[in-house]
Amino acid sequence: MGKSRRGVRFQHRPANIDAKNSSSESSDASEPPSPTKAAKSDTVAGAKANAAEYKKKKETFITRTIWTFVMIAGFFVAIFSGHLYIIAIVTAIQIVSFKEVIAIANVPSRAKNLRFTKSLNWYFLATTMYFLYGESVIYYFKHILLVDRVLLPFATHHRFICFMLYMMGFVFFVGSLQKGHYKFQFTQFAWTHMALYLIVVQAHFIMNNIFEGLIWFFLPVALVITNDIFAYVCGITFGRTQLIKLSPKKTVEGFVGAWVCTIVLGYGIGNILMQYKYFTCPVNDLGSNIITGLECTPNPAFSPEAYQLPSWTHIDRTFNIAPMQFHILILATFASLIAPFGGFFASGLKRTFKVKDFGESIPGHGGITDRMDCQFLMGLFAYMYYHSFIAVQKSSVGDVMEMAITGLTVVEQIEVIKGLGKYLYNQGELSERVLNILNAELLARR
Repeated sequence: MGKSRRGVRFQHRPANIDAKNSSSESSDASEPPSPTKAAKSDTVAGAKANAAEYKKKKETFITRTIWTFVMIAGFFVAIFSGHLYIIAIVTAIQIVSFKEVIAIANVPSRAKNLRFTKSLNWYFLATTMYFLYGESVIYYFKHILLVDRVLLPFATHHRFICFMLYMMGFVFFVGSLQKGHYKFQFTQFAWTHMALYLIVVQAHFIMNNIFEGLIWFFLPVALVITNDIFAYVCGITFGRTQLIKLSPKKTVEGFVGAWVCTIVLGYGIGNILMQYKYFTCPVNDLGSNIITGLECTPNPAFSPEAYQLPSWTHIDRTFNIAPMQFHILILATFASLIAPFGGFFASGLKRTFKVKDFGESIPGHGGITDRMDCQFLMGLFAYMYYHSFIAVQKSSVGDVMEMAITGLTVVEQIEVIKGLGKYLYNQGELSERVLNILNAELLARR
């Protein structure tokens, strides 16, 4: 190979040009870019990034707003359509929330192909829901179930059936354990049961609130939503002090301001709902809706009572206030001061698994669990509070029938029927002809 020639002059190209070009190239290589140009470039890039971020936030806000109105509209449609539709919505929320919570657990790649892991999760969910729904149906509709020849065995042995179903799942889980995956499988077993307790069991009490009267479902839900809205409004208006590190945007001012606003609006919502038996009456017909309505003797909590201020106030005046208005104060306080910690718990859970949302079930909002984290806790409190301080304890037709069917022999049951027939005849509710036919029929079957 020939040696490279240096200092060779090309035709029509002077040597001083080469030198200038050479020096300019070396100076260009050695000198940094102009600070002014770099600043302009950074400014343009920053402006583009801000514009893209603003556009993304705008789209998210629009999507979130649209779906908020869709959910509110769907909620009111279900409320007015009847209890059966509300139960269907709560059931769907249970299932989707369980799926989301189970899904956020980190699954090692080598454990993803384990057989029956997901199947067992869904099996335990189905068994738990069968047990809890069965308990509710038997408790509120035993007067229907206990007189049906097919359903009677399922109603009387419901708990034993559920226990055996759970044992089948437990045995199947132990049988599916594989060497090298013990830690993962037991972690999944514990995680599944935690999800069942935090979601399915608490949602079961929300279901019972529906059966006790729609006001015990609607009011707690409305209080939590009201508190969430005003915590945001008060926080961005005059929030300064951080409330908790788990949720950096939550402020003490927003927390306290939302409490006051929730109490005020809670009184307004409660006073409206108390005027309608459709909301205050327990369920006696799952086919009822806002048009057909419900009929019952109102709970004393909804009837105004006379209250007089203490003598030391020197105000001689009597006020007519329904006890429910005092109960609203307690419910609103819990919804404002305690229920938000359900949301903080969920935030800590998401931070543990390094996820922003539990899922993408609701566009713009994240997962169902992201919206229901406070509702589960509030629903459980409403159930406990209602049965501790408000519910009127009395025997129902279902209770009497359950005692007669499970505690009396057939002969004794016939004697009860004859006694009731005679009592109704003496009260003028049965004619002598009907009583004689009843007694003759019972005598013929003995």
